[in-house]
Amino acid sequence: MATDPKPKNMAEANEFVSLENPISQKRKTGLLRALLDEHYPPGFLRKVVAETIATYLLVFVTCGSAALSAADENRVSKLGASVAGGLIVTVMIYAVGHISGAHMNPAVTLAFAAVRHFPWKQVPVYAAAQLGGAISAAFTLRAILYPIKDLGTTSPTGTEIQALVTEIVVTFTMMFTASAVATDTKAIGELAGLAVGSAVCITSIFAGPISGGSMNPARTIGPAIASASYKGIWVYFVGPVTGTLLGAWSYKLIRVPDELVHPISTEEQRREVIKYPDNSA
Repeated sequence: MATDPKPKNMAEANEFVSLENPISQKRKTGLLRALLDEHYPPGFLRKVVAETIATYLLVFVTCGSAALSAADENRVSKLGASVAGGLIVTVMIYAVGHISGAHMNPAVTLAFAAVRHFPWKQVPVYAAAQLGGAISAAFTLRAILYPIKDLGTTSPTGTEIQALVTEIVVTFTMMFTASAVATDTKAIGELAGLAVGSAVCITSIFAGPISGGSMNPARTIGPAIASASYKGIWVYFVGPVTGTLLGAWSYKLIRVPDELVHPISTEEQRREVIKYPDNSA
């Protein structure tokens, strides 16, 4: 006696589909997992967590010292705040640079992607992690620095155009340096943290009185939200993004291609010794 294959109701229909297509469902799940693994490899979560922590500490130290300096320079001087900002960048590069690259800055991540040193599809996740770390740090500062209301916000002291040009130039300097020491195999990579941290310190000393020396949209948006202060905030998106893109592209333009640099062979070394003998003996 033949049975009726048609389901009588929706519940039976769902059961019928699940029984008829288990292999199809497994294939779909496997395909989805393969796509995720392709664009977000298994270690990607560790990178995201590292970026969140690094950006949190960057904003906590930079904006915290700036807030204390603005409230009372006898606690932290303006120079001290700039030095603190450069030092925390150095420390974080050495701490998590080998894990996530220690971008700590959505504009830096965008620039590295623009010159093909970072996957485009991972940019939104990195940016979200950086913004999340920055906002969390700013609200932490609001809790521990109360009643200080200005939590290290950045805003133009002159015109917005002056601040914009300043942010472009100082961010260009930082990104040009980062591109040299972080992406060029011919550079001394061990000094990346010191070089980039020094660039941040030097440029923030100059830019501080003009624009606040942000160089980082996350560093600006975090305290802006916690302080409810948004004066000239567009400057700190357009300026750093423009500066990092110009810095990355400029270094790419002058970079010596790897194929033009080759190690000296043993024969070449022997010829050099014959040509310039050691007369020190």
